[in-house]
Amino acid sequence: MPESSGTQTERPRPVERFARGRGVYDTPEHERFRAAFRRFLETEMVPNMAAWEEAREVPRWAWRRFGELGYLCPWLDEQYGGSGADFTYSAIIIEEMARAGVDIEVSLHSDIIAPYIYHFGTEEQRRRWLPGCASGEILLSIAMTEPGAGSDLAAIRTRAVKDGNDYIIDGSKTFISNGASCDLVIVACRTDPDAPPHKGITLIAVENGTPGFTKGRKLNKLGHHTHGTSELFFDGCRVPQANRIGEENRGFYYLMQQLQRERLVAALGSQANAEAMFEITLAYAKTRQAFGRPIGRFQHNAFKLVEMETEIELGRTFVNELVADFMRGVDITRKVSMAKWWIAEMANRIAYQCTQLHGGYGYMEEYEIARRFRNVRMDTIVAGTTEIMKLILAKELGLQ
Repeated sequence: MPESSGTQTERPRPVERFARGRGVYDTPEHERFRAAFRRFLETEMVPNMAAWEEAREVPRWAWRRFGELGYLCPWLDEQYGGSGADFTYSAIIIEEMARAGVDIEVSLHSDIIAPYIYHFGTEEQRRRWLPGCASGEILLSIAMTEPGAGSDLAAIRTRAVKDGNDYIIDGSKTFISNGASCDLVIVACRTDPDAPPHKGITLIAVENGTPGFTKGRKLNKLGHHTHGTSELFFDGCRVPQANRIGEENRGFYYLMQQLQRERLVAALGSQANAEAMFEITLAYAKTRQAFGRPIGRFQHNAFKLVEMETEIELGRTFVNELVADFMRGVDITRKVSMAKWWIAEMANRIAYQCTQLHGGYGYMEEYEIARRFRNVRMDTIVAGTTEIMKLILAKELGLQ
């Protein structure tokens, strides 16, 4: 394994202030798993993050290392290379990566995309692709967003036309995380142009190297520089019909079915990131001196920290309840839509206040709060924007 490179400012590690997984995933077994995963991140991933941020790329050995230790797709059945664990272990992985500031799209790969293959794919597809997903040999991405569609999945224009036993795909996608380095991408295509917008979409898996499939430039984003976000292009891309995920023209419904899990993953990440930013800033406020005393002892700053802690505690209570409901099979569509927008917006408020409390140092790249400030801005957009979440909830209230 390559030696770590780059430098990273030393900071106090977050403490266990907020009750993660209370009554749901805080058993002794869960805590042993959390401790082992935390050690792995601290020793093998954290020392490299600064260099990977600068290079805007995570090397493949890191993905394989996650897989080697069983940290990719832990919920998969053992026959497909997983550990047969449940979602609570994924929740721990999401939280600990956010806590440590390890910004790699593991949750996208493991808990958002791989379930499409597991739940909707054929047995042949599961055996062909899932073991590689669990080992880190196959890196996944999903291509929904298009330059002219954005959050409106019904407006997808990428076409897939049958030709013998194949599909011919033409179109383009943008803002695709893991796109630059993916080995397999699930593409949302329009297969019935005459069907209503929501009823003519099909999911098709395209393997890297397929003729007609090309990866565009890595997009120059504000944050999340290690995600390999890129454009993808399909020009007469010939793919076997055997690569179709699920039934033809049912893709939109599959996407909707998986959004509960996707938005829960997003809310967990935002929550854990808010907790980490608070702990980093609390430690800074206790040690940074101004006008002869720690800045945290000024009443205004102390009140800001108290306000932040309160909001974060509310968010933690909410996500713990959501994980519990999800594990029981309860429909969490309404509550997870609330959590997705509120916790993401809360995390952005925390980022703003924490950066402000760091003063000029908060604007310096060598201080971790600056990177977290940049990265958290995406939380209100990914997996459904704040505005889309509010539209969903307004419909629940009979207002749309």
